Amino acid sequence: MRAEALKGHLDGLLLATLEEGPRHGYAVKEALAEATGGRIDLPTGTVYPALHRLERAGLISGTWSVVSGRRRRSYQLTDAGRDALSTERAGWQEFATAITAALGARTWPATS
Repeated sequence: MRAEALKGHLDGLLLATLEEGPRHGYAVKEALAEATGGRIDLPTGTVYPALHRLERAGLISGTWSVVSGRRRRSYQLTDAGRDALSTERAGWQEFATAITAALGARTWPATS
């Protein structure tokens, strides 16, 4: 999938990966790839800055832990993040419905 197609939807996609519970950054990337059958496999250089931005915005919170001697930051949705995800989903449904209607139209109405 072309990166341009994701513009405006990245935040919602990342928030959705955290809906089931906390994940560390790389697990967020992997969950998104797995959920989309590999169609959306974002580079870490896209995922981590977006996670940091979402954290600064208060939509997710992060905590550090040590696993097998390595520091790892895990993220989880905040209440504001859950609200934002709900808004993103509603917006996506409206957008998808409009695009499906336009692309599936056999005949277009005449205009003057």
